[in-house]
Amino acid sequence: MEDRLFRNAMGKFATGVTVITTNSNGNIHGMTANAFMSVSLAPKLVVISVGEKASMLEHIQQSGTFTVNILSAQQQELSMLFAGQIKDKRHVKFGDLQGAPTIEGAIAQVSCEVASMYIEGDHTLFIGRVKNVHIEDGEPLLFFNGQYGALAVGTTLQI
Repeated sequence: MEDRLFRNAMGKFATGVTVITTNSNGNIHGMTANAFMSVSLAPKLVVISVGEKASMLEHIQQSGTFTVNILSAQQQELSMLFAGQIKDKRHVKFGDLQGAPTIEGAIAQVSCEVASMYIEGDHTLFIGRVKNVHIEDGEPLLFFNGQYGALAVGTTLQI
């Protein structure tokens, strides 16, 4: 199977958009990711997936912590910045969740301590033990079929 076919198939799964942050050696680092999910309620665990070529891999391994910042519909530019799609330097103001670096304005911030790591293929899966959360009102930034999107204002899911 060709890589492009696989990528196109995976792009049919609509996801939220996150920026993963960590503080390594006194410097805050971040990367955009949509490979994130909750794993367990007891204990509270989440998982993120980081590519072997991403500089973030070493930073999380070094710090032993990460924060998942679930972006709001108004934060597309931040997603693009941390994905490397915007090349010019920008100043990003980070927040703090009891010592964990956060993206201000994110609709949810989930700070974690690395519980375990698994290398699978060309990615490392980090299982994070949730230490703290912060939630804000707002609509999520979405990603589908290689494009950003948002929920239509005032829509509800029909079940």
